[in-house]
Amino acid sequence: MNLVQSIEAEQIKSELPAFQVGDTVRVSFKIVEGKTERVQAYEGLVIAIKNAGIGKTFTVRKNSYGVGVERVFPINSPRVEKVDVIRRGKVRRAKLYYIRTKIGKKSKVKELIVSKKEEAAQKA
Repeated sequence: MNLVQSIEAEQIKSELPAFQVGDTVRVSFKIVEGKTERVQAYEGLVIAIKNAGIGKTFTVRKNSYGVGVERVFPINSPRVEKVDVIRRGKVRRAKLYYIRTKIGKKSKVKELIVSKKEEAAQKA
């Protein structure tokens, strides 16, 4: 293993939950305002997951006062404190960019219903 790979291996997070495209998540993100730091929650639909390793990112989309807002979060960033999965989504695409053109109820994703046994197996 060379020097770059060893540094990247130290910085990769392992404690984040498994989430997929189509899931509704709440991301707790540190924001620096002057000298103070605070944690702000950003809740929305995961529409894309890109790359791998240290550069892995995910895009979260939400509707704020009738305007669609997207934000890209690096998974391994020290500013991302935690990611909570609010609900699982049932989708058949790897990228949900078509959601950008949908308005109202059409922009919803069906909920994936998982049995208790499957849920316990996913957490383990």
